[in-house]
Amino acid sequence: MTAALHLATEADLDRIVPMIAAFHADQKIDRSDDQRHAAIVPLLQGCPHGVAYLIGPVRSPVGYIVISFGWSIAFGGMDGFVDELYIRPAVRGRGMASEVLQTLPKALATAGLRALHLEVSRFNDDARRLYARAHFAERDNHVLMTRRFD
Repeated sequence: MTAALHLATEADLDRIVPMIAAFHADQKIDRSDDQRHAAIVPLLQGCPHGVAYLIGPVRSPVGYIVISFGWSIAFGGMDGFVDELYIRPAVRGRGMASEVLQTLPKALATAGLRALHLEVSRFNDDARRLYARAHFAERDNHVLMTRRFD
């Protein structure tokens, strides 16, 4: 199975929302279907703040990745954040996430992206190994901190 990437559009809403719900259940992210819908629709409509890709066959994708865009003086321009990466459990371990994390950053770099960040649980050793293989590394003396507004 290939990790082909397809830019998700509004036509893919019914394909991507159930996978987002599955990812949120797996990660214990407490969001309603309405909240998930409201969060993904702008990206599917072409919002410049991020992008969603379906992974695998167009008609029956096996996963998705969402990248949010920002700007960094320290990194010299546009940067991105892997907001969510999900592969269906039945097809995990086949190298698709690795392939996505190798090819997508290269494509984004040609579009001007200067750095790509992600967040991972300190206790998720499998994910940490996956990201390390894709050349993601912890930044010395930096910790991600969050202030919520909801």
